[in-house]
Amino acid sequence: HLYFSPAVKAGGFVFVSGQASVDETGTIIAGTFAEEFQRTFANVRKVLAGAGMTLDDVVRVTSYLARQEDLEEYNRIYRDVFSDPPPARTTLSNCLGDKPAIKYEVDVIAYRDPS
Repeated sequence: HLYFSPAVKAGGFVFVSGQASVDETGTIIAGTFAEEFQRTFANVRKVLAGAGMTLDDVVRVTSYLARQEDLEEYNRIYRDVFSDPPPARTTLSNCLGDKPAIKYEVDVIAYRDPS
């Protein structure tokens, strides 16, 4: 079992640890790229809600794709997650190992003015 915080609050920032297509116990739920992407962002929404934030508060996204071949689909479905202007973003591909158990992982940084 991994030891990490789902998120850490610092001032007006919330740093969300890497999220993937897993259930409440951490068991991987495999599926198509789109299914794993949607489940991953459902988990992000839950973590943000626990910190009193939403996806509208996200200012930075780092995405990890298991396969470069999923980049086009990723770009297409990513647009449906965030309103304009979207957060700053970095996307890395072919970075989840030789035989990845997951197709997608993401970590985000959210911000809300504490005043």
